[in-house]
Amino acid sequence: MPIYEFRCRKCGRKNEFITFRISEPLSPSCRYCGSNDLSRLVSRVRVRLSEETRFERLADPARWGNIDENDPRSLARALKTMGQEIGDDLETDIDELVEESLEEGLSETEQAGGEEEQNASDPVS
Repeated sequence: MPIYEFRCRKCGRKNEFITFRISEPLSPSCRYCGSNDLSRLVSRVRVRLSEETRFERLADPARWGNIDENDPRSLARALKTMGQEIGDDLETDIDELVEESLEEGLSETEQAGGEEEQNASDPVS
């Protein structure tokens, strides 16, 4: 089954259309805004994997060796990869989670830095 991808020139969103035959006529319109002004995109080849294969790939330790557990961005990339493998679109949720983690991390760093400055200014008895 061919999958055709188009980008709407009006709203900028990507649309996918599945046909059962290449010879089938296609008159796409944007499913988000209804515009017929779409430009065709060059699509990547997709291979459908079985659920078993996807979970086996997730269990492969070689895929996860470069994760830095102290770096929220590294963890976010790993979570996005996991989400893609299981078929969930977690991008917005992950981005929000990373932003929150970065904010919390900065607050803790600032607090630790303030404590170090205070300790440095206190005379040693």
